[in-house]
Amino acid sequence: MLKRYLLAPGPTPVPSEVLLAMAAPIIHHRSPDFLPVLDSAKKGLQWLYQTKNDVLILSSTGTGGMVGAVNNFFNKNDKVLVINGGKFGERWTKICQSYGLDVEEIIVEWGYAVKPEEIEKRLKKNKDIKGVFVQASETSTGVYHNIQALGSVVKKYKDTLFIVDAISALVAHDLRTDDWGIDIMVGGSQKGVMLPPGIAFVSVSEKAWLKAETSKLPHFYFNFRKERENLAKNQTNFTSPVTLIIGLNESLKMLQAEGLENVFNRHERLANATRKAVQAIGLELYPKESPSNSVTAIMAPPGIDGQAVYKNLREKYGITAAGGQDRAKGKVFRIAHLGYSERFDIITAVAGIEMVLKGMGYPVKLGTGVAVAQELLMA
Repeated sequence: MLKRYLLAPGPTPVPSEVLLAMAAPIIHHRSPDFLPVLDSAKKGLQWLYQTKNDVLILSSTGTGGMVGAVNNFFNKNDKVLVINGGKFGERWTKICQSYGLDVEEIIVEWGYAVKPEEIEKRLKKNKDIKGVFVQASETSTGVYHNIQALGSVVKKYKDTLFIVDAISALVAHDLRTDDWGIDIMVGGSQKGVMLPPGIAFVSVSEKAWLKAETSKLPHFYFNFRKERENLAKNQTNFTSPVTLIIGLNESLKMLQAEGLENVFNRHERLANATRKAVQAIGLELYPKESPSNSVTAIMAPPGIDGQAVYKNLREKYGITAAGGQDRAKGKVFRIAHLGYSERFDIITAVAGIEMVLKGMGYPVKLGTGVAVAQELLMA
């Protein structure tokens, strides 16, 4: 028998409490029974997002929320600035270009975070930039971009929206939507919120809603103005993902019981223990600065294929992590500490890494990284 451990950056493990809540008999999405369910979910999301703004609930993956963040607020040929420091920064560019936006990129070397002064420089140079797009946590590189610092720059420009993909950062990082001037922030159910894939969450500021009134881009399914109208009545525009929203309420209850500050501290503690443990066995981190608390990207040792590490973790020890993407493929493997994750998940991951590397001929003394993780996680 091979017991399975899910330590990938999405989908992430789903707590039994949430699974049991979703096992209840289905209810109709337009019935009176569903109204309090959605009402509770929308209020819980406002708590999680730290916002007074509407947080829309969409039946889609997080990428659907990213699409809606483009085609509801801009027009063809609008100039926008995209921070491209990984596969998901690249995704912002592709979505914007698919709707005819004029994309200017800040290309950030993989493993590094964007400098706020670079954004300031671009915005000063080009007053026509209508939006700045960035990831909070760039999942492909394990880098966290300083959203607070970036928001303080963008909010000085009254005609420029600040759009954040927080799909893998939400829950793992303290993201203060209102205080930091985030106009549109996208989240996804299968990451820190501890649900199966299938829902995107999008918060929208009043500044952004004003832009939506003049947007002429096509948007039928992802029509945010209609979603907002329906949300006020505790409905969604189309068929609600009823079971997932029932589960969402349960996961939000768990997070609320833990407390926001404790949730953020837990993720920081798990991430720090992972980083220190793998460094103790001689491995390097892929991020050169600003590592994310969602996922740790680890450099494979010289002469060892990172994809083989990822494959052996899964096949030999039942640990599903993640490999590298694009230019990092074969160079790195990634361990998530996101959502329903605690101390023994990290100890299991580090032990598995040591065993795989030793089996591949890397000179590791078993227990070295595990001991470091244990010390840090006992503190």
